[in-house]
Amino acid sequence: MGVRRKETVGILLAGGRGERAKPITLKSADYIRSKALIPFVGRRLVEWVLDACREQGIRRFYVVAQGLENRNQIKLLLGHGERYGVEIRYSRSRFDRYNVGSAGATLHNMEQWDLKGQALVLPVDSLFDFDLESMARTHAERNAAVTVAAVARTPEEIAAKYGVMRTDENGMIEGFVEKPGLPRLLELFPQSAADARSTLPTNAGMYLVDCDQLRLLARDPELFRQSHQQLDWGGDLLPWLVRRSFPVAAHTIGRLGDLGNVPDYLDTLHRVLDGDYEQMNRLMDAPDEAPHLRWIHESSLRAKDDVTGTTLAQKIEEGSVVIGPGVRIGREVEIGPGVRLEHADIGDGADIRECATLTRSACGESAVVGSFAEISDSYIGSMAEIASDRYRPLRLEEYSAIGDGAALWPGSRFCGVTVYPKLRLPLLTGVPAETELRSSDDILRWV
Repeated sequence: MGVRRKETVGILLAGGRGERAKPITLKSADYIRSKALIPFVGRRLVEWVLDACREQGIRRFYVVAQGLENRNQIKLLLGHGERYGVEIRYSRSRFDRYNVGSAGATLHNMEQWDLKGQALVLPVDSLFDFDLESMARTHAERNAAVTVAAVARTPEEIAAKYGVMRTDENGMIEGFVEKPGLPRLLELFPQSAADARSTLPTNAGMYLVDCDQLRLLARDPELFRQSHQQLDWGGDLLPWLVRRSFPVAAHTIGRLGDLGNVPDYLDTLHRVLDGDYEQMNRLMDAPDEAPHLRWIHESSLRAKDDVTGTTLAQKIEEGSVVIGPGVRIGREVEIGPGVRLEHADIGDGADIRECATLTRSACGESAVVGSFAEISDSYIGSMAEIASDRYRPLRLEEYSAIGDGAALWPGSRFCGVTVYPKLRLPLLTGVPAETELRSSDDILRWV
């Protein structure tokens, strides 16, 4: 007889400010949106997270928010869950002072909500491909206080970027190694040096927890003190549990997509549009021609450009527009002749002018990409204007990011440059990679 599945509630950790993801999280230079509201393939990220959990049976959610703007932004979008067919409650503002780390916030609010039984704790700035039933089975069989969602990665992927979990033969966690360099990693795990295909478990940041056990443990004087100072999940609470021999299990999930910075955002977008996330394929209603996935809204297929007067459907049929694999085109998008798209996400109402090229990139709602622009591995925010023409083509590449409402002059070339929202830039070339243009003063340095 199989293990009976308990009801699982969801705890969404949504209080982070999304500093690393700028300018994606910026509405203006001094107004930051919640990282839960990051735009991603036509919706806000928290909506995908909510749907992924609901699809697997979670119907009650508890949102840990932080501060006036963060709380209001999320509540305006999600409400109390009516339109999503779920129930949503929010942390009380007077408990914001206890949000001293992800685990501290979880423990304090778990007590406030009087949660019992089983809860799935997860952040809202990541995309998970997971099977909750399988994870719950592991959790029950190992009688774990916490089961950590793990992602298998190669030593090269891990080196100096991810922490590694040391597990025994039964999948119980024995210890943690924080972001080791490659030599140290191969020293600790010599089997990895012998087999280049070997993988090691890394913490995905999602946890299936026994609320009763954790609430009881939270009364321990040492842990109680830490929960009022600084208590994160990965760096504090999990090591504390393992050192005291409380059962913490690891369960490998399919994929984790981090959207916390521009390169990781674009990498996750590429993989989603390539069909690598099975759950997203279901939620997005993946087209039948996989693996050459293309999502094109009917209204965009009917839209005519103002150069030839032909529809996108006609241009695709005659070959004057090339739509490669991994492309999503939202509603009412106008695409000119000679455009080439590949692994690109195009938001509602965008204008892609003639002979522009976008590869491995995202273009926000109502943005305008000018003629002959060459965009690769870049992010363009909502209502941004990328001016370009045949004689002065504009180029964006190598993880450049253009904020909402920014305007770029024809002929500019940016490699790995960040432009904050609503800035109007003159012709600029030669700006070093990793430069952030935040204000007119920053622009003047490069004119």
